[in-house]
Amino acid sequence: MASRPTRVLYIDDDPGLARLIQKNLERRGYEVERADKASAGLERIRAGGIDVIGLDHYLDSGTGLDVLAELASIEHAPPVVYVTGSAETAIAVAALKAGAFDYVTKSVSEDFPELLASAIDQAVERARLMRAKERVEAELREAKERAELLLSEVNHRVANSLAIVGALIRMQANSLSEPAAKNALIETQARISAIAGVHKRLYTSDDVRFVDIGEYLTTLVKELDMSLASSARLRIRIDAVRVPTDMAISIGIMTAELVTNALKYAYAEGVKGEVRVFLDAIPDGAVLVVEDDGVGWDGTSQSTKGTGLGTRLVNSMAANLGATLTYELQHPGTRAKVTLGI
Repeated sequence: MASRPTRVLYIDDDPGLARLIQKNLERRGYEVERADKASAGLERIRAGGIDVIGLDHYLDSGTGLDVLAELASIEHAPPVVYVTGSAETAIAVAALKAGAFDYVTKSVSEDFPELLASAIDQAVERARLMRAKERVEAELREAKERAELLLSEVNHRVANSLAIVGALIRMQANSLSEPAAKNALIETQARISAIAGVHKRLYTSDDVRFVDIGEYLTTLVKELDMSLASSARLRIRIDAVRVPTDMAISIGIMTAELVTNALKYAYAEGVKGEVRVFLDAIPDGAVLVVEDDGVGWDGTSQSTKGTGLGTRLVNSMAANLGATLTYELQHPGTRAKVTLGI
């Protein structure tokens, strides 16, 4: 089906000039309508179907600037080529600021109709390109929203699946009587919870590229405390820091391992003490500290408790992140410090 010709509305109270413009534009393939009053022109524009407007400044009542002010309230108003006198540069500038696409200086020479037609050609093409750009941007927004919705659903399902796996491991651990096997499963369940926590936050986040590590770690550490039922008292001070999603998972696993080790091994059985977890924001990064006042460990000597898997995981995660990991013996206790670049 052939498309209709581009329709021009020319608003001018000079009927002789308006007819001349109409004939010239029709020779170029345009379909032209005329209006000699601002009110009639606005009524026709509101009726729809106009693709471009030629607008004279001086009208029977008011000026073309008044028409431009009315057009600003019309959604998807056609582009306007404004027509001014030769000494009216300030008016042309005002018209452009009010939304006109272009302007042409009116004159009695034969060049004026051609200049106006050329400006209308360019306005039509510019409007077409703008509409195409808006369509592409709208399609991209819709595609982005669909992708984010899908990703949110994926994260939701992953979080639920990991929660189920964690619950199954916890049930299995509770059914065991051998302490080493029981502890290994509990530590595995904590690692799974660290990963599930990130996915849980992602499907409720407005931006899946980042995670508020402060809220995430606070929840994670409290869950570990409840899960391990340690006699140690936990103290938390964690700043709000946004980090990339992949980084959040590694930080979560490191934190889970360091806190688990402190809660389980820092104090002898029956001895009460404190485990402190700090995350401080610094320029271009953050510093994670897990410290206690227990038996002390420098991070290198062979521990008499545990398998050493947690320490290897922490070292591996720190290396992957390019983070600096240090252990400091305190009097008493241990201080593990991770300096992260973000």
